[in-house]
Amino acid sequence: MSKWLLSILLICCIVVGCTKSNSSSTVYKAQAAIDDKIIADYIAANGLSGKALKAKDTSGVYYIVLQPGQGNDLFTSSTQVTVGDTGKLLTTGTVFYKTNEFHPSYVLGQMILGWQLGLPKIKKGGIVRLLIPSRYAYGPYPQADYGLPANAILDFDIKIYDIKN
Repeated sequence: MSKWLLSILLICCIVVGCTKSNSSSTVYKAQAAIDDKIIADYIAANGLSGKALKAKDTSGVYYIVLQPGQGNDLFTSSTQVTVGDTGKLLTTGTVFYKTNEFHPSYVLGQMILGWQLGLPKIKKGGIVRLLIPSRYAYGPYPQADYGLPANAILDFDIKIYDIKN
């Protein structure tokens, strides 16, 4: 009898666990569809069709190379980049971050995935605009320090001042 109850309990746990992951997957896919439509509509409405290129993967990150830069630096997860950037919410145009004269350095592998995919599109001295869906930024997690809501779609203009490997 106890083996039978234990078996039923185990089956219930498996079913509940699968349901939970399917629910998370459904929410993720639904948000991805929302983000992708907002970005596609923005590109169309702002005359960026043909200029905004989608990264070669299926991430939904779009990039516009404004200035390619020069050099033959390779990007890895440990590459340190010194940048100047302006970050805006795509949906409102609200600037949430701007470096001005200060140019911070970051390790690429520690940045949001949208930057990891977009920065290698340019070289030192280059400028790129990245349109980043929430899943490749901060996802469902609001960033109170920057005034970003959950599922924020981001719009960055980034200039690379230096690259170190």
